[in-house]
Amino acid sequence: MQDLKRMVEQVVEACREVGREEVMPRYLKVAHQRKVDGSLLTEADLAAQVALFKKLRAIAPYPVLGEEMTEAEQKDVWGLGDDGFWCVDPIDGTSNFVNGLPFFAISVALVRNRKSVLGVVYDPSADEAFYAIEGQGAFMNGDRLPLKVPPDELSRCMAGIELKRIDRTLAGRLAFEHPFSSQRNLGASTLDWCYIAAGRLHVYLHGGQKLWDYAAGCLILKEAGGAACALDGSDFVSEDPWSRSVLAALTPDLLRQWKGWIGV
Repeated sequence: MQDLKRMVEQVVEACREVGREEVMPRYLKVAHQRKVDGSLLTEADLAAQVALFKKLRAIAPYPVLGEEMTEAEQKDVWGLGDDGFWCVDPIDGTSNFVNGLPFFAISVALVRNRKSVLGVVYDPSADEAFYAIEGQGAFMNGDRLPLKVPPDELSRCMAGIELKRIDRTLAGRLAFEHPFSSQRNLGASTLDWCYIAAGRLHVYLHGGQKLWDYAAGCLILKEAGGAACALDGSDFVSEDPWSRSVLAALTPDLLRQWKGWIGV
C-alpha cells in the first residue's frame, strides 16, 4: 500500500507536468482533425499521450493503454490485465479544449486484475487534481471528497446527463419529466465522475463509456462513498469494458432513488 501512496503522488505530479508543458500551451492554439468515430483529435492529445507514457513507465514499468492507440493495441494491453497496466486518456473533452471551454482533463488509472486500484484525474485549466487509491478514500488537492454534504432527495439533486447514447423514450422522460432539480452535460466523462465525487453533481447518466472514460473516475467516486451500476441496473463492472452504460450517484441511497425513477 505504501508503494501506491508514493505512486499516486508521482502520477499527480506527472499529470501536472504534462498539463503545464504539453496541454495548456496548446489551448486555443491547436488545429484538429476527425477520427474515424467522428471525435476530435489534436496535436495536444498526441503530445500529451507520448509524454504521459514516458513518465508513467518511469514511475512503474507497466504496459500503457491509451485512447489514441489503435483498437488492436488497446485490446492487446487489456489482455495483460492480470499483471497490471496504466490506462490513459491524455485529454478527455477534446471538443471543449478545441472550442475554448475550460472543462477537460488528463486521466490515469492503474488497473490490476481488470480493476482500478489507483486513479488520478487532473483538470489543468483549474489546477484541480482528483485522486484515489483503493480502500484509502478520495481527494482533491489534498481535501477529502466529497467537499460538501449532498441532498438526500433526488428532487433536490443536480444531475449530469448525456443524452446521445440512450433511447428516445428515456431521453424524452429526462427532458420533460425529470425527477431532479437541474441537469448539465459538461462534455468530459472523466471529470463528470469527479464532480459527482466532489458533490458538484449528485446523480449521473451516460449511455456508453470506454475504459479510459471511467477507469480513474469510477474509483474516485467509489472511494468518495458513491455508487454506480449499468443503465439496466446490473453490476457496472460486469459490462463490456469498451462500452459501459452508467447510472451513478454520490450516495447509495440517491442511486436507489435514481434507479427507481429509471425503472430498473
